[in-house]
Amino acid sequence: MSPSRPPALDLSNTSSSARSRPRRPSIVKVERVGDRSVEDVLDQNTYVNNNANWVNGKGAWLIHVVLICVGKIIIDTMPGMSPQISWTLVNLFYLALSYLMFHWVTGIPFQSDMHGGAYDDLTLWEQIDDGAQYTPAKKWLFSVPCVLFLASTHYTNYNPWLFAVNFTALFLVLIPKLPQFHRQRVRFMQDDLSSIATPTSASFPPSGASTPTISRSSSRSSVPVIITEEHFRDR
Repeated sequence: MSPSRPPALDLSNTSSSARSRPRRPSIVKVERVGDRSVEDVLDQNTYVNNNANWVNGKGAWLIHVVLICVGKIIIDTMPGMSPQISWTLVNLFYLALSYLMFHWVTGIPFQSDMHGGAYDDLTLWEQIDDGAQYTPAKKWLFSVPCVLFLASTHYTNYNPWLFAVNFTALFLVLIPKLPQFHRQRVRFMQDDLSSIATPTSASFPPSGASTPTISRSSSRSSVPVIITEEHFRDR
C-alpha cells in the first residue's frame, strides 16, 4: 500500500491576494504640485495677480523692518524681559509669521474665480513674480530673516541654546525659499493609490470572450449551435 501524498497547496489565490494587497503608506513622500499646463498659464495671465504683486510695491520692503522694530518695542515693555529673550522672541515671531504667510497658506483669498483656480495649490512665495527665482523681491525676503538671525545671535551673547533655537527656526523658513523646493510638497503618511491593484471578480468572463452558444442535446453527443439573427426572426 503506497503512502498517501499530502494535498498540494493552491498558491493561485495566495499570489493573487498578494498582488492585490496595497502596500503600506510611505512615511515621507515628496510630490510636485501646480504643473504649468497651457490652461494654467492662460488663466494666470488673464488678470493681474494682486495677491502677489504687492511685494513689489512701494513700502512693501520697509514694512518688514517696521514690524520687527514695533515687535521689539512691544516685547521690551513686558516686565522682567531680558535682552536675550527679547531678541529670541522677536526672531521667532517674525519667522513664524513669515512662514505662515509665504509658505503655508495656498491659493488666493479674494477673486480666486478670475484665474480659474490656477493658484489654488500654490503658496504666496510660489506666486511672487510668476514663480521666477532670484528676483529683487525674493532676494530681499531671503535676506531679512538672515540679518535678523545674526542680530539675535549677537545680542544673545552667542548662547548655545538660544543659538540652536534661532538657527532651527531660520532653517525651517529658508528651506521652502530654495529653488530646489519650488512647487514641492512633503507629505507624511500618504497612501500610494497607484500601488493598489484593481479588484477582480471570478464571476465575470475575461475580456474577448466568444459568443455564447446553446448546446442541443442528442443521444450520442451535444453539438454547439451558434445564435444568429434567424433564431429571433423565427420567434
